[in-house]
Amino acid sequence: MDRRRTTTTRLIRNSKSVLCALYSPGMQKDMHQLMQQAQQMQREMMAAQEALAQKTFEGTAGGGVVKAVVKGTGELLSVDFESSVLDPDDPEMAGDLVVAAVNQAMAAMSVDAESSLGGFAGGMDLGGMLG
Repeated sequence: MDRRRTTTTRLIRNSKSVLCALYSPGMQKDMHQLMQQAQQMQREMMAAQEALAQKTFEGTAGGGVVKAVVKGTGELLSVDFESSVLDPDDPEMAGDLVVAAVNQAMAAMSVDAESSLGGFAGGMDLGGMLG
């Protein structure tokens, strides 16, 4: 029982120290700056997501006989192919080419998304708050 009381007393003292640090003027200023940075980053990320959603990405397969177009949201907009792709003796080939074209368009979209959205987490200045 005495050991529990000692542990509880330590926890209360540590909690008071943390609360005092959080309410110090310097910490409040740092927290305010951190919140402003987070809000600005959120606005920039939303703008980048909206811009990505408006873009279209194209993928081709079979030397261009199949073309797929996707939006930045991942929505498949169209698949066009030349009639030469429709071989009645090999119907799987048309499906394989469509899949390849769609995958290429999706990969292009992913690369663009990573380049436009990937840097947001690393851009935040924590101002020494983590150590």
